[in-house]
Amino acid sequence: MKSTFRILIAATFALGAKWLVAQVATTGEKKTGIEVRLAQALKLYPEADADKNGALSVEEALKYLEAHPELKALLASKSKSKGANTSQPGEFTTPAALGLPAGPRVFVCAHSFMIFTASMLPKMVEAAGIGYEDAGRQMIGGSRTLQHWEMPDENNLAKKALRGGSVDVLTVSPHMLLPDEGIDNFTKLGLEKNPKLRVLVQASWPARDGNLTGEFHNAMRNDATLESLRKLHDMQREQWLKQLEAQVTALNAAVGKEAVCIVPVTDAVFALRERVIEGKAPGITKQADLFKDDLGHPMPALSVLVTYCHFGAIYQRTPVGLPVPAALKDVPQAAELNALLQELAWDAVTHYPMSGVKAVALR
Repeated sequence: MKSTFRILIAATFALGAKWLVAQVATTGEKKTGIEVRLAQALKLYPEADADKNGALSVEEALKYLEAHPELKALLASKSKSKGANTSQPGEFTTPAALGLPAGPRVFVCAHSFMIFTASMLPKMVEAAGIGYEDAGRQMIGGSRTLQHWEMPDENNLAKKALRGGSVDVLTVSPHMLLPDEGIDNFTKLGLEKNPKLRVLVQASWPARDGNLTGEFHNAMRNDATLESLRKLHDMQREQWLKQLEAQVTALNAAVGKEAVCIVPVTDAVFALRERVIEGKAPGITKQADLFKDDLGHPMPALSVLVTYCHFGAIYQRTPVGLPVPAALKDVPQAAELNALLQELAWDAVTHYPMSGVKAVALR
């Protein structure tokens, strides 16, 4: 199967023919960048080289994209969003009347594989004895972080909050195409106003189990074996996560501190899927039961798992022992499943060096 992360250049193509041609026609620097991406695409998609001359032209790349409309539908449907869905700061803040000590001010800037954390975190944090401080949220479906950055200032709640110095933790979720310049831009802007800002970048799971060409249905996830799942996980690490790690490492060097960390959500997701295959996930018998649709939007159990990863990364403490969240109340064996999700999330963030979380943390 082809990995989601084998189509980085296809994501560029999906931004549209006019955009791509314009890039090639502009400065020599930009032309060189496109040529590099075309060379990468040729390695990943040698069949796109129609004349078999060993070089991929813009025309060949665009024709390849046109012959695979599923790529365009998946990657480009949100590339020109009319706007972001936002909520104003404080809307989800834990009531001060509860007398909880205030936690960091959290702004969630996300696509649909992460935005639900903004709704789930407040109650989890409250249950942990911390006051959730909502700095705002901003969502664009299927987006790169750069798309959030490029939103007009008058509609860009994320920029407004960062410029006001009212964010302590910014969480973002890049898509397929890396590097994502939006991560760098938001980090540098935020640090200007709040030198203690932390930026947490979600490493998401692959859409459609990496099958972006050809037929794929959610039920096909049930056919995955431990071996095939581990191969997909390894491929994702090699072809996408390493690029994200390189960008974050360079960014931290540029700002002179470890301001940016990665939330290893994908490790936790694959770990849960392995438990399902092994029959060790209480109340879940099929891998497809973790997802709402073919693309891979999460069902409640997966949403809770992802949010526990963010809880651990933001608050530097284990979620183990927190009560069953409302999202799991109708799930079979909710208490047992909740305990497993907490353990998997904490294991993921404490064993991933770039999460910024140490194995020994306060409870």
